Amino acid sequence: MEFGFSAVDEEFRREARGWLCAHVDGAGDRRAWERVLGKAGWIGLSWGESGYGNRTAGLTQQVAWAEEYARSGAPVRSGHIGENLLGPTLLAHGTDEQRGRFLPPIAAGEELWCQGYSEPGAGSDLAGVSTKAERASDGTYRITGQKIWTSLAHEADWCFVLARTEAGSRRHHGLTFLLVPMDQPGRIEVRPIRQMTGTSEFNEVFFDGAHARAEHVVGGEGGGWGVAMSLLGFERGVSTLAQQIGFAGELGRVVRAAVDSGAVADPVVRERLVRQWAELRVMRWNALRTLGGSADVGGAASVAKLLWGGWHQRLGELAMLVRGAGAAVGPVDWSAAAPYQLDAAQHLFMFSRADTIYGGSDQIQRTIIAERVLGLPRESRESKGIKGVG
Repeated sequence: MEFGFSAVDEEFRREARGWLCAHVDGAGDRRAWERVLGKAGWIGLSWGESGYGNRTAGLTQQVAWAEEYARSGAPVRSGHIGENLLGPTLLAHGTDEQRGRFLPPIAAGEELWCQGYSEPGAGSDLAGVSTKAERASDGTYRITGQKIWTSLAHEADWCFVLARTEAGSRRHHGLTFLLVPMDQPGRIEVRPIRQMTGTSEFNEVFFDGAHARAEHVVGGEGGGWGVAMSLLGFERGVSTLAQQIGFAGELGRVVRAAVDSGAVADPVVRERLVRQWAELRVMRWNALRTLGGSADVGGAASVAKLLWGGWHQRLGELAMLVRGAGAAVGPVDWSAAAPYQLDAAQHLFMFSRADTIYGGSDQIQRTIIAERVLGLPRESRESKGIKGVG
């Protein structure tokens, strides 16, 4: 199909822009902001006519909302994991009871979620998870193990956890998708991971006999791999276009810094700036083509991840280059109270070093494209030097 915005879509865009203009300045903390969004029905636009308190919006209107949200300067979302990952997963695989219990609080912005997938020995290799969930005599599950790089675990009310419920099972067999309450003192411990940016967006999560109820198994015991793969498919889509709005703002700031420092007089710097701009346009066209249905869905997410991860990392490097030696100087003088301060460009450079690793490393994305899209022979695990993709 041809991807484009109709007059109805543009009217929806104007409504979204007007609402955001009226409410963003008064936005409180991120959790309170989720409730504001939920009260107005802006959470769950992609869920269709689910009847769980969300507005109904088509694909083009979802894109319009995401773009306007990115342009508005609204707070970074705390509820996106529940809305964009768990919500569609429950609509596809959950029971009526699970949907009725969990979707309304997500749509209202009242319950926040985190994702319990990656482990110290199973990052991109999701099939290698070792966290165990044993069925107790009362029918509940007791979860033991460790998850890592868990975004928002320190704020979340619930976590969806991929755990091994079949003793002796290997790879993608014997895995179960569990919905686990985070408020379990003594059974769940969250430890923030401090990064080289000085911030702690990610966490380690330790489960020591944490409880999960049998009715909170999604897709049936042993059906976790299929549910987990379905959920990962929801990570692509309209959020890519909203992400690019943010990228465009960062690129604009790098260009202004190049002009202010005089670095723009260097033809090599000019060529790199133009290349960044052109590649960003290509990413947008590729995203629109994918959403329009003309791209092969099987490899679209991996192609998109390769494109934006490398692009953003190169932008961080360019942000330092255009500032010259001044890029190594912090924004404030050192003090015991503020020993490690970065400005926006320095944070961009530091944080973007991880862009080609998290969410599936570049090596993993290339393997997916090679094996699942191009049909090339699968490598043996012994010859890879890294773990496979499952």
